[in-house]
Amino acid sequence: MITVVGTGTEAPPQECLAGAELVVGGRRHLDAVRLPEAAERIVLGPLAPALDAMAEYLEKERRVVVLASGDPGFFGIVRVLAERFGPAALDVRPQVSSVAAAFARVGLPWDDAVVVSAHGRDLRTAVNVCRARPKVAVLTGPGAGPAELGAALTAHTRVLVVASALGTDDERVERVTPAEAAARDWGTAVSVVLCLDESRALGAVRTVAGPAAPPVRWALEEGEFTHRDSMITKFEVRALALARLGPRLGDLVWDVGAGSGSVAVECARLGAAVVAVEKAPDGVERILANSAAHGVDVRAVHGSAPDALAELDDPDAVFVGGGGRELPDIVAVCARRARRSVVVAMAALDRVPAVRAALTDAGFDCDGVLLQSSRLAPLPGDVTRLAATNPVFLLWGARNPAPHEGVAQ
Repeated sequence: MITVVGTGTEAPPQECLAGAELVVGGRRHLDAVRLPEAAERIVLGPLAPALDAMAEYLEKERRVVVLASGDPGFFGIVRVLAERFGPAALDVRPQVSSVAAAFARVGLPWDDAVVVSAHGRDLRTAVNVCRARPKVAVLTGPGAGPAELGAALTAHTRVLVVASALGTDDERVERVTPAEAAARDWGTAVSVVLCLDESRALGAVRTVAGPAAPPVRWALEEGEFTHRDSMITKFEVRALALARLGPRLGDLVWDVGAGSGSVAVECARLGAAVVAVEKAPDGVERILANSAAHGVDVRAVHGSAPDALAELDDPDAVFVGGGGRELPDIVAVCARRARRSVVVAMAALDRVPAVRAALTDAGFDCDGVLLQSSRLAPLPGDVTRLAATNPVFLLWGARNPAPHEGVAQ
């Protein structure tokens, strides 16, 4: 057996180390315990040599102990060990995870928190989860700590709780704004960062732990949004646009020419972080009102595309609404920046060739449809007619499939 021992808020029981002939762990874990005199010690760096050494000891039926932080089965080394040696070879002795300890320190439940690891991973997924959700725990790493996280969140109303050296005499738990976090050097002792929208941090009583379940409905009726003179993407168009955008937790979506923000709100309801760009001041107000009414956090940017896009982070997907002569240029800019897909809705037939060219020139596979629907409408005498909606061209471009590091992986 390999005994995997969690360390952190309490020192591991000494009996866990008794008789160990090989002890593997981070330097701070090894320095914090009293090792058997005859035990070989391996400081974890690259995993492969350590795993090979463990394999040699196991073949000779010699006892191996691995020291890890907190609960080693939670974003920890148990996964790697189980893949190499099989779950039956492991005797796991967990302690309280850094996430549980950090939420305990601030007096908050965490059954409704989203936990995301930025350790050895692209920080953008963690950033987008923090933008989209009110209660997030981020496991940090080199180049992906409180400063980098704070710098990416300065435009959002969040509080960062930075928990360092949990369970030690040097423990610190500090509340800072994203800007304050970005301005500091936090060193290497950070255990976890909580990102909180404190107005929603308590949340509702939950039955299922983790992020909120996806909505049971999407492509909502136009009447569920505040809009001006029916200037809103109709639900039939929105349904197909959402299918082609594929918004999910960890993604960033732009809604360009957002109008009422109906597409932005729907993407946020499905878990994505969303930036809605709108040139009309009253449109920005409607976007914020619709976001609040549906309980999601959409960042509204007042400005005209493509200039207003320059300072935004690169999106996974983009929805472009509206029209005008500048539409092909806007689509071209969006297509250069989008990682996965661009969807464009337009009423004017004349714009279709140029928009299609903008997508294909950027390397997208392009497709599209003309959507023209007729809805049931009542007539006097308790009868029904079909009422036609205005036709809309929907074009979309998708990059060729490639490995994508999303939250599901």
